[in-house]
Amino acid sequence: MPMDVRTPPVAVDLIIEMTDRSEPSIVLVARRYPPLGWALPGGFVDVGETLPEAARREAKEETGLSVTLKALLGCYSDPSRDPRGHTVSAVYVGTASGMPQGADDARDAAVFTRANLPDLAFDHARIVADYFEFYRAGRPVPLD
Repeated sequence: MPMDVRTPPVAVDLIIEMTDRSEPSIVLVARRYPPLGWALPGGFVDVGETLPEAARREAKEETGLSVTLKALLGCYSDPSRDPRGHTVSAVYVGTASGMPQGADDARDAAVFTRANLPDLAFDHARIVADYFEFYRAGRPVPLD
């Protein structure tokens, strides 16, 4: 029996905690390409690259920040999570300091607290909610 070798693309997304702010803050990027809107920094994994390498690369490319990864929040795979098609994303939590600047696929980057989050693209509102539960409880939340 032939095997169907079509699989969804693999991506990484990052919750970047800013260690030099007085209250818990994370970095979001304004997307340069559709779907437009605010989102977590991230992107597709290159062939020959590990997930952590991709996460650090995407953070640097889109925000200019050097990120230290501290946890894998979870893997998100709902086929409807990305309007461009089914993707699977490993979401990391990392830390950084400094002033993020949008570059590459991001036209802007900014720091947000839980109180001033904008509407988010993709399934990133769910991911951010899971992150704040992780932040509160100190452990990843159960995923579907």
